[in-house]
Amino acid sequence: MTRIINTLAEISDMYDAVFCDLWGCVHNGVSPFDEAVDALRAFKARGGAVLLLTNAPRPRDSVATQLDRMGVPRDCWDVIATSGDSARAAMLTGAVGTKVWHIGEQHDTPFFAPMNLIEDAVEITRVPLDEAEGIVCTGPFDPHADPAEMRPQFLLAKTRRLKLLCANPDIVVDRGDSREWCAGALAQLYTEMGGESLYFGKPHPPIYDLARRRLVQMGKGTSDDRILAIGDGIVTDIPGGIGENIDTLFITGGLAREETGTETQPDPAKLARFLTDAQLEPTYSIGMLR
Repeated sequence: MTRIINTLAEISDMYDAVFCDLWGCVHNGVSPFDEAVDALRAFKARGGAVLLLTNAPRPRDSVATQLDRMGVPRDCWDVIATSGDSARAAMLTGAVGTKVWHIGEQHDTPFFAPMNLIEDAVEITRVPLDEAEGIVCTGPFDPHADPAEMRPQFLLAKTRRLKLLCANPDIVVDRGDSREWCAGALAQLYTEMGGESLYFGKPHPPIYDLARRRLVQMGKGTSDDRILAIGDGIVTDIPGGIGENIDTLFITGGLAREETGTETQPDPAKLARFLTDAQLEPTYSIGMLR
């Protein structure tokens, strides 16, 4: 049974590093959560490494710039690993061909930038669907539109046996008080229609491999039993950590705040029912990161 804790400090001595989700844990898409910032600062102060592990479909430098604009201070984290970087590495080695149809918004353009990590990268050209060898999905064209509106294009893509590279496995996020669709919703639809979707963010292994390499690069490599994965995604963060044999801290006041009856802390009975339905057991749970 998951253990409900009051603060990260209660368990921080057991870990050398945290893999911390961003949206719903450190910020709400508009502004940072002050208590979460303080908790991460305190973890760093005792010598821990804070790696921000996000399903953002962009390079880590782009995410860092976004955090700066939002007001998340740089002294509460050490390094970033993104779904975008993991998926970019696959794209630049030809996972879905060289001519790709891009599904996403204009601000996702940095996804197609060169990547120093990849030698002999293929040259990627964005083309219309009827000319494409594969699909790169960084998110919906309109995050508020029903993903089902993509069925006609996906039917054509499936008929042509195009693979879809999903740069962000998240289904939804909450931007302030507004819920938005993510690339994962489109990849899920494409798979349900019989297409093939390739995933590189949480809960899939490639992003965790990238995260571990980032820790080693900064001289903070450690064993998996000394890493804590923090997140509010019951289909991404928690199963991802469990699948990697990493302890998990479930933030119940994020995407599942209503289902878990979370105000300051989750309602124990509602949390138990929610986790039973999800068939998952995070190591710890807490209302919000603090």
